[in-house]
Amino acid sequence: MNPNPKAAKPARKGRRLRHFFSRFIPHSLYGVSAAVLIVPITLVQLIVSISFVQRIYEDVTRQMTRNMTYEINLLQERFVAGEDITVYRDALSLNVEIGTGPREDLRDFFDLAGATVIETLHERVPSLLAVDLSTFYRKVHLTLQTERGDLYLSFNRSRVTMVNPHQLLVLIVFVSVLMTVLAYVFLRRQLRSIRLLALAAEAFGRGEHRAYVPSGPDEVRAAGEAFVSMRERIAQHQEQRMMLLSGVSHDLRTPVTRLRLGLSLNEHTMDDPDIMADLDEMEHLISSFLDFVRSDSGEEPEPTDLVEMARHTVEKTERGGGEIRIERLPSQPVVLSVKQLALGRALENLIGNALRYGDKAIVSLDVFEDRVHLVVEDDGPGIPEERRLEALKPFSRLDPSRNQNKGGGLGLGLAITMDIVSSHGGVLVLDESSALGGLLARIELPVRGGFDA
Repeated sequence: MNPNPKAAKPARKGRRLRHFFSRFIPHSLYGVSAAVLIVPITLVQLIVSISFVQRIYEDVTRQMTRNMTYEINLLQERFVAGEDITVYRDALSLNVEIGTGPREDLRDFFDLAGATVIETLHERVPSLLAVDLSTFYRKVHLTLQTERGDLYLSFNRSRVTMVNPHQLLVLIVFVSVLMTVLAYVFLRRQLRSIRLLALAAEAFGRGEHRAYVPSGPDEVRAAGEAFVSMRERIAQHQEQRMMLLSGVSHDLRTPVTRLRLGLSLNEHTMDDPDIMADLDEMEHLISSFLDFVRSDSGEEPEPTDLVEMARHTVEKTERGGGEIRIERLPSQPVVLSVKQLALGRALENLIGNALRYGDKAIVSLDVFEDRVHLVVEDDGPGIPEERRLEALKPFSRLDPSRNQNKGGGLGLGLAITMDIVSSHGGVLVLDESSALGGLLARIELPVRGGFDA
């Protein structure tokens, strides 16, 4: 029981918030690097734009409008005094008329500077009735109420606001986009070397040889050279191991064959079942050792119909006796690029183990969007959960927990299967069978790039 349930609620809430925000955070190196590059540039652009509009552009517009109000007030005074103000038209670059003008303030909704112009004009010109900024393009129209009647004035918008103020914003956006594109190209080139290294390492883990030449920054190049050197040493070690075991197989099989031949010529020893059983066990041990070491060496992946492979493996295993049922096989072919012989041997090992320690076995194939499951279940005693990891180790024999009535093995079957599955980038999972009550062995293979045609 939690000693402090009140303290657990904020912790759960914090985990939920972290889970919520983690969906919007990129997890790949490329995504994180792009976010680190783009987010600061975007924020700087927004801050500069807002600062320009609110502080510089607005202040300049207010100052220019105030300067214009002096001329407007001067014309109004001369008009009220009875002078002919048309003589000021050319000198002040103002269009002056006596008549009807705008009766209410008008401006476009996107005209942010227009709000500042209208506000400043009303503050500095007491007799101002209305300002029209939207009727005529790039013109300001005013209506003044005076003792001699309404006075209509108009002048160019450039006298109260900056001309083409958007050019600076366009320049900022253009430079930001240009720098982002250049940085993107540079970043893509740098991360490409890391991605190639990851792909080569992933392919090597599946038993494939992918051409790779170290490139990129010094650190990535050093890691790539270390990987190439490691790959070559491992390949050399595997080759030496195969050569050694080939010689061992020849040296062991030859005397065993001679011994069997010699015993067959001796009528007394041929009647001794113990001697022949020992010979059979020796041959079985040699074959098991070679299967474990050989695994899937030398075989290249090829498109394989897993449905047909499962049927063929079951048919071949049925010849040795035992009840095997096939369930949940798709009606359509399921084609993946796999090492056909190796994967068939892995499935055959699982079925053989199921029949060795039980009387019935069920084989099924489940297809998901991103993975495929090959499942083998039996009605044997199963393996306790705490010993399942141990059962996957080479030469591990769980005699107390398994049925020994049908003979023992070397403990290599599951190890060979796990090695083959790992070379395909998959995993071997041991669980309890809900259908038969024994062991459930599940081969999980990833699907990369969809199923083959």
